[in-house]
Amino acid sequence: MTTAATATGRSVHPAWWVAGVTFLALVGAAAFRAVPGVLIEPLQAEFGWSTSTISAAVGLNMALYGLTAPFAAALMERFGIRRVVVAALLVVAVGSGLTVFMTAPWQLILCWGLLVGLGTGSMAMSLVATVTGRWFVARRGLVSGVLTAGGAAGQLVFLPVVATISAAHGWRPAALGTTAAALAVVPLVAWWLRDRPSDVGAVPYGGTAADEPPRTTGNAARTALAGLALAARTRVFWLLAAGFAICGATTNGLVQPHFIPAAHDHGMPVTTAASLLALVGLFDIAGTIASGWLTDRVDPRLLLLAYYSLRGLSLFLLPPLFGSDLQASMIAFIVFYGLDWVATVPPTLALCRQHFGARAPVVFGWVFASHQLGSAAAAYSAGVVRDVTGSYDSAWYGAALLCLVAAGLSISIRRARPATAPAEEGAAAADAVVRG
Repeated sequence: MTTAATATGRSVHPAWWVAGVTFLALVGAAAFRAVPGVLIEPLQAEFGWSTSTISAAVGLNMALYGLTAPFAAALMERFGIRRVVVAALLVVAVGSGLTVFMTAPWQLILCWGLLVGLGTGSMAMSLVATVTGRWFVARRGLVSGVLTAGGAAGQLVFLPVVATISAAHGWRPAALGTTAAALAVVPLVAWWLRDRPSDVGAVPYGGTAADEPPRTTGNAARTALAGLALAARTRVFWLLAAGFAICGATTNGLVQPHFIPAAHDHGMPVTTAASLLALVGLFDIAGTIASGWLTDRVDPRLLLLAYYSLRGLSLFLLPPLFGSDLQASMIAFIVFYGLDWVATVPPTLALCRQHFGARAPVVFGWVFASHQLGSAAAAYSAGVVRDVTGSYDSAWYGAALLCLVAAGLSISIRRARPATAPAEEGAAAADAVVRG
């Protein structure tokens, strides 16, 4: 990807190559996030750990996955996308590889919770926000939908593969396979991923050189905290954060780790349940890309109202659908829920851009942190519900009610002004607050 070739005359804009490599990186990192839901029962069988114990490790993973995001966005501003992504993939590989040696719950928490949480959190939605913000002006909504779908669907599409390997050879080869998936992407990222359009003599897709965000050379932690200080002064941020926390609780926190054990409680084979979640991932690709396309054309607040309301309805109808035999009604739920899985991301990211301008990647990182805190709370609490009541039913119905709350929060967000100047004017004051 040379300067001369990309600046003129090449039919494929370099932004699309960057988006393609970013997609592969997100899918590679997502491989390990497919593991916990499949391996809960094998770990229980081998070590005798309770659902609550394993859910605690999953919850820590999800919390760090989110809390790392704003700092990762700031690190990408300071040191570049490529360096951060390569380091993150290596941390994911180390964390997943070390799981094969664990014998105690604290080691599970260290590997699944700490290392993989930090590694995957250093990419995820902060990477999507940074790449789309730097490389695209036109088609931002569509590209954010595609990249989000890659990361989210990757977690689910790997499920039947992990389940099959685990059933045939044990959970350790399954964990090592995900290590290989993360490592396989590292050379592609190191070779093809570029930090900015100006690095290859190009301009953002659909824009001009003036549309490329300025470089940041300050302290990464200070940048992340300044973004939070700015955003926390606004009602919009708290509405977005609360809604996105519910989004995480009702997807990554509840369905991803607990759908398979819940289905198995009703006599469904683990491999069948894993295949159903893989179908969720496939339909998520279509749903999230369509959401990105719609975000370029429709008020994002209305999209969030529709997405959360429909998700709540589907979760309310889910408990009676479980059974030992696969029925058409369960397939219908999988299709419907899959289309809505992370369709919320493109409109949420668009609202961050509208209200926070150039600081949107860092602010969105904090909004995404709330998503993962919601995921962590749901992952742990659903495990407790199962241990205490012997059923997941209360968790499903509670999640359905939360979705209705998220729908109300989203539609109450005010319309953004045509310019983002007010947000930018508050940046210097926020920086001063952080500096103390």
